[in-house]
Amino acid sequence: MTATLIWILVVLVAVGLYLSWTAGRLDRLHARIDAARAALDAQLLRRASVAQELATSGVLDPAASIVLYEAAHAARQALEEQREVAESELSQALRAVFAEPQQVDGVREAPGGEEAVLELAEAVRRVPMARRFHNDAVRAARALRLHRKVRWFRLAGHAPFPMAFEMDDEPPPALIERAA
Repeated sequence: MTATLIWILVVLVAVGLYLSWTAGRLDRLHARIDAARAALDAQLLRRASVAQELATSGVLDPAASIVLYEAAHAARQALEEQREVAESELSQALRAVFAEPQQVDGVREAPGGEEAVLELAEAVRRVPMARRFHNDAVRAARALRLHRKVRWFRLAGHAPFPMAFEMDDEPPPALIERAA
């Protein structure tokens, strides 16, 4: 009888340790999502700021300046629910403005244009990486949260179900080629 109780106690302690380890892992994944989201937000803000600065610098033609400025302003001011769409529209505006290598060359030749192009190209390159890191963390947390043990024992607590950030983040090829 005593041996049976000891084994039951050992099994309960082992299960408790395993569940505690799983809850800690899930908590670390949620912290990783928060950090990745902050990094993604910073990169998106940097891209929109650089695009807005370039649009108001006078080195682009007026039509391109208006398109780029409006898209960058909308991306900076978008509410969380419309953020993915606004950021995708900024990506499309960047591709439209910098569709031709001649446009990039024209900006580079203007005073301060070389630095502006390099800064924009760097910002545009970092957004897909930041989004990929965020979505990888979300994917890992979702996979763990879908396990039965996490649902049955409510190991996720009251944390919201993580959502991926889906947007069009393809950089303008002419901008990337000319800045390299």
